[in-house]
Amino acid sequence: MNYTQTIDFLFTSLPAFESQGAGAYKPGLDHVTAFCRHLGNPQRNFFTVHVAGTNGKGSVAHIVAAVLQQAGYRVGLYTSPHLKDFRERIRVDGEMIPKQKVVNFVNKHHDKMVELELSFFEMTTAMAFDYFAQSDVEVAVIETGLGGRLDATNIIVPLVSVVTNIGLEHTDLLGDTLSKIAGEKAGIIKKSVPLILGEGNRCYNSVFEDVAAQNKSRVIYAEEEFSCKEHSFDGHYQKFMLERKRDGHTYEVQLDMAGEYEMQNLVTATAVIDYLHEETPLTISRRAYLEGTRDAAARTCLQGRWQTLCDKPLTICDTGHNAHGIKFVADQLGKLSFKKLYCVMGFVRDKDLAHILPLLPKEAHYIFTQAEGQRALPAGELTAKAAIYGLKGETVEKVSDAVARARELAADEDVIFIGGSTFVVAEAI
Repeated sequence: MNYTQTIDFLFTSLPAFESQGAGAYKPGLDHVTAFCRHLGNPQRNFFTVHVAGTNGKGSVAHIVAAVLQQAGYRVGLYTSPHLKDFRERIRVDGEMIPKQKVVNFVNKHHDKMVELELSFFEMTTAMAFDYFAQSDVEVAVIETGLGGRLDATNIIVPLVSVVTNIGLEHTDLLGDTLSKIAGEKAGIIKKSVPLILGEGNRCYNSVFEDVAAQNKSRVIYAEEEFSCKEHSFDGHYQKFMLERKRDGHTYEVQLDMAGEYEMQNLVTATAVIDYLHEETPLTISRRAYLEGTRDAAARTCLQGRWQTLCDKPLTICDTGHNAHGIKFVADQLGKLSFKKLYCVMGFVRDKDLAHILPLLPKEAHYIFTQAEGQRALPAGELTAKAAIYGLKGETVEKVSDAVARARELAADEDVIFIGGSTFVVAEAI
């Protein structure tokens, strides 16, 4: 198979959550464990940091990877989903896995993957572990796909586990309360391996504390380790004054990610870096931390987080796609100066729009659209649902046409926002 045929096999021959939704979700670790054993357990050949959470886990993973890379380590980074190219999911020192490596892996292990009936995500996870081992990676930052306890990535024993926050998402699979979802994500806690919790909440703190106690581990609350004292933005870098609470030490930190929600992600990532330096074999200098965060997005090729696509009119996209993430997006949109706001929005079918749509600005003109793929909510259906919550606009089915329509309507002093679904953002980019 060539690369195009290989990618087609991955997405069509094996179930992929991105395209099929809940029907592709295969809880349990037996199959991925068996396949990794077949590969020689490559995940045991390097240190790992395991990152879960409802929102922010991608940003935290990218920041931590960038700092580790700047500290001189050979760093693997495994994230999902991708925006444009499947290979974005698997990187070493910021570089995507080569196409030929993807082809070789699938050709070599095709029969075993079919025999084990691996899901798309199980196969991709194993591919990442195998490539990291081949590439002499020293430490890999591994982002969970869905949940934690039964996620395919949960066969690793990391230096530290991280949960960024808990919000209501995938309630049909993970549970319909914050505490139930927390229970699934707390499943990444391993014996004697601390958990860093990015955003504590009385609704679920005890869940993590109980699971940690059962594993003779502990919960480290990032907000009790570091706090942000000052915050500004110069048009390219966000600037923060962080204080380390145990000794009052301060850091003037720059970050090349523009979303205001990145403040909490930076605090979480800083707590992770601090723990790795203080209590593991890794050494991370202050300079590596400051330079790594300053160029984190550029160093790791992160896209889709409050990303500016055009200056006139100002066009921004963001992959926030649940109520927890959309709230931050809506808040930041409310702080922008513009004459008119145009929002190009599309969602997948399984999103709880009753909790999302009321958060969106009612004064905007909406262009409702749908990404390609089975999971996309039809644009016409979205238009009807949005009208219930006072959101007015028009329907343009193709994302490219919807973006073009927004640019046709918008003047230079207006703002265009593109979001609602990772897949909408991917097509817009």
